[in-house]
Amino acid sequence: MPFDSNLRYRPYEDWTAEEIQAIEANVAKSPWRSTLHIEPQRGLLNDPNGFSYFNGQFHLFYQWFPFGAAHGLKSWFHTVSDDLVHFQETGTVLLPDHPLDTHGMYSGSAMQMEDKLFIFYTGNCRDAEWVRHPYQNGALMTSYGDCVKFDKPLITQPKDTTDHFRDPQIFDYKGQYYAIIGGQDLEKKGMIKLYKAVNNDYKQWQEIGNLDFANDRTAYMMECPNLIFINDQPILLYCPQGLDKSVFGYDNIYPNLYKIGKAFDPEQAAILEPSELYNLDYGFECYATQAFNSPDGRALSVSWLGLPDVEYPTDHFDHQGVLSLVKELTLKEGKLYQYPVEALKNLRQEPVVLRDMSETDNVYELEITIPAESKSELVLLADQAGRGLRLEVDTQNGLLTLDRSQAGEQYALEFGQTRECPISKTETTLNIFIDKSIFEIFINKGEKVLSGRVFPNADQSGIRLTAGPISGTYYALHHGR
Repeated sequence: MPFDSNLRYRPYEDWTAEEIQAIEANVAKSPWRSTLHIEPQRGLLNDPNGFSYFNGQFHLFYQWFPFGAAHGLKSWFHTVSDDLVHFQETGTVLLPDHPLDTHGMYSGSAMQMEDKLFIFYTGNCRDAEWVRHPYQNGALMTSYGDCVKFDKPLITQPKDTTDHFRDPQIFDYKGQYYAIIGGQDLEKKGMIKLYKAVNNDYKQWQEIGNLDFANDRTAYMMECPNLIFINDQPILLYCPQGLDKSVFGYDNIYPNLYKIGKAFDPEQAAILEPSELYNLDYGFECYATQAFNSPDGRALSVSWLGLPDVEYPTDHFDHQGVLSLVKELTLKEGKLYQYPVEALKNLRQEPVVLRDMSETDNVYELEITIPAESKSELVLLADQAGRGLRLEVDTQNGLLTLDRSQAGEQYALEFGQTRECPISKTETTLNIFIDKSIFEIFINKGEKVLSGRVFPNADQSGIRLTAGPISGTYYALHHGR
C-alpha cells in the first residue's frame, strides 16, 4: 500500500486485527523469505540495535515498523541467542509509547548494568510544526523483558548541531563508560560527539567534545558510529552519508566504512594516528553495522543488509530488510578481518564435492579455492540457461567482480548491478553463504566481504561452474527453526 505520513505515523493501537491479518497473509505469499537470517515477521526491519551480552545470553534488537515496507513509526524488536546463530524472538517489543519518543525509537546500544540491561537510544519527537527534537534516552530492561524508560532525556540536542543527532553507542574503555553519537554540525557537515559517564553513572553524561578522527568534513551526516577495540587498538565504524566520492569511491547510495587507530585518547576526544578510510563491505547492501566488545573477549558485529531510501522487491509483499550473519572481527597484519562466528559451522550437513548442480534449496555454504594466476567464474542462483548471480575471480589481475544483473527481479538500477573488489594475486579462498535472497561472500576467511540481496526467479536455484579452475565443497545448511 502507498504510505503517506499519516499511515507511517499512525499509532500502533489504531491498526485493526483485520489489517494486520491482511499484511501477514501478503507476507506469507513472498517467495524470498530467509532461513538463516533474522528477518521481521512482517513490515520493515532496519538498524540492528542493543547488541549486547546480558544475563548469560546475547541480546540483539532491531528497529521495526510492523505494518508494511515503509520507514514509519519505529519500535525495537527483541531477540536472544546462546550461540549467535540461532536467535529466538522473545515477544518483547519496545514501543514508541513515551513523551520522549513520540515519533519513533531510533537506534542505540545496550550494556548490562548490575542485574539489568541499560538501553541507550534516540527518541524521535516532532512538534506541531513537524520540527524534530532528538533526545538520547535511557531505559532499563529486566531479565524477564520488562522495560522502564527514564522520565528525562540523558542527553539533549547540543547547541552546535542540527536536529540530526542520533544513534548513541555506549562502550567501556579501561573501566570508564563512554558514548559516541552521530550528528550534523551547524555547517551541515557530519561529525561524531564523545561523551563520558560522570562518576561512571550511566544516568549522567558529560560532553568531552567532537571526536577527532581526521574527519574529511565532506559527509553531511554521520550515522551509526561504533567504537570497538581489538588488542587495544580503536576501530571506528560509521556511515558517512553524502561522503564526497573523491575522498572515497563507493557505489551504494550510502557507504559503511571504518578507520583503524593506533590508540584512543578519551581526554582529548581523539583517535590517534587514524588510518585511511576502508570499505567495510564491497557488496550491494551493508549498512548501520553495530559492533561491541563481548565479555568473552571477542569483537562482534552485525549489519543491516539493506539501505535507506531504496525500494526492494519484497515491498510488494509487505516486508523488507534482514540482518547479516554475526561476525567476529580480528586484526591481522594491520587489516580488519570479518568472519562468521565459529558456531555457524554446526549448521553444515554432509560435505559434497562442488560441481554443477541443476537445483538446490538455495540455503547453503560453498567453500572454494581459486588458484593463483587464473580466471574463474561461477553462477549462483542459476537457471538452466546459466542466468543468475555471476561471480568472476581473477587472480591474474587481482580483481573479483560480482554481477547480479541476471539474478531475478531487478531493483536499485541507478546504483549499478555490478561490484568489484580488489584481491591478492595469489591462491584465494571464498566462503559463500546463500540464503534464499541473501548472499554473504568472505574472501580469504574475512579479509574482504561482499554482501547483498538478490531476488531470484522460481527457476533460479542451480550452481554453474562456467570458467577456469574451481575446487571446493558444497554444504547444505540446516538451521532447525
